[in-house]
Amino acid sequence: MPRKTKEAKENGVSGGAEGGQAKNADRVEPDSIDQQPSGSRGSTMTPQTVMELAAHLQSLTTGTAARDLNSALSHQYNFWNTQPVPKLNEVVEENTHIEEDLQADQIRSEPFSLPDAFEWSDVDLNDVAQLTELYTLLTENYVEDDDNMFRFDYSADFLKWALLVPGWLPQWHCGVRAKATKRLVAFISAVPQKIRVYDKTKQMVEINFLCVHKKLRQKRVAPVLIREITRRVNQQGIFQAAFTAGVVLPKPVAVCRYYHRSLNPKKLIECKFSSLSPKSTMLRTIKLYKLPDDTKSTGLRVMEKKDIEGAHKLLNCHLEKYNLAPVFDQKEFEHIFLPRDDVIYSYVLEEKGQITDMISFYSLPSSVMQNPQHKKINAAYSYYNVATTVPFKQLMNDALIIARKAGFDVFNALDLMANKEVLEELKFGIGDGNLQYYLYNWKCPEMKPNQVGLVLQ
Repeated sequence: MPRKTKEAKENGVSGGAEGGQAKNADRVEPDSIDQQPSGSRGSTMTPQTVMELAAHLQSLTTGTAARDLNSALSHQYNFWNTQPVPKLNEVVEENTHIEEDLQADQIRSEPFSLPDAFEWSDVDLNDVAQLTELYTLLTENYVEDDDNMFRFDYSADFLKWALLVPGWLPQWHCGVRAKATKRLVAFISAVPQKIRVYDKTKQMVEINFLCVHKKLRQKRVAPVLIREITRRVNQQGIFQAAFTAGVVLPKPVAVCRYYHRSLNPKKLIECKFSSLSPKSTMLRTIKLYKLPDDTKSTGLRVMEKKDIEGAHKLLNCHLEKYNLAPVFDQKEFEHIFLPRDDVIYSYVLEEKGQITDMISFYSLPSSVMQNPQHKKINAAYSYYNVATTVPFKQLMNDALIIARKAGFDVFNALDLMANKEVLEELKFGIGDGNLQYYLYNWKCPEMKPNQVGLVLQ
């Protein structure tokens, strides 16, 4: 499936969701980023969202994307050398911005020009017809894996969950329509997120769902989309961003890896998502990955609205131990973690009126292309988990049991936070590629995966 699941979530691109692609790396294919005008930070390529285009394009340009540090050191980063990011071989000891924020009069006030046949159109996600248009655009034109066997299937409910985060702005859901037909042919979005880097907290943005209709990928719409969403974000006084990519760019803050745990091995093998191990059989494989019928943690239950205050406090306290982590306010926490069917799953343990433990994972299925037996792989992605009264391994195994009962076929997790300590014991298999974490217009010392507490959808 798209590398976000098959190899090791990009996200791949995000958020964000991969092992071999960027957090939401779609299949936009305009000219090389290095052919775009570089300019100063006050020109068209100044804002933080440019890095997403570079990640997308570089990960989708066969033969040019650097997948490891050795190949990256010999790669010519003509575009990135003009941007406020550290060099690959630079030793960073400070934790600070690279360039000062722009003043209001340095930010372009008018939208960028599109090709004559197209026009800007904000997408109202609270309008069913427009939400359906966006779903259709993504379904037909978004991420596929290299072999065109799997394609991400972002549901309408998932899109509202991911994009209507508290603090969202209508102009950050930026669409392009054909003037003649009014058909939605391209989209890009920005999502606000406060992020702490070591001891400093900044309001940043995540860029998601960059998608251009397949027939328009030579019309240079994507670069204009990037410039326009950048302009709109800069107008709100935001000049930093966090993002992930499956390719190596200047310069990763951390390098993580995706792991995958089979929940329905027979289906995954039939879909060619995975294969039988040498000298194994289907029956042995099914037995190997069989899970208990019931969870072990007594009292584990679905998170309810009454739990929000306690769970919010629990998670924010837990995230303080990591060097890169989001800082959620209670309103954000409620939006992100209160369970939604087929989108976000959250569970808690309570003791004497206090929320003591929590687990969460989100749903991101992929359509299976040209398979006579199956049309979809249901994938769960580990999100944020906190264990204080039961062993972490037990809590994560309970998450696997819950996911399997809910009909998921595979459970994916990064080796960040405390995850790596239990993945092998819980029969996770390592993904094929790395997921690099990046900050734009910010530099800080590198960190290990277990120091990272940020998960992008």
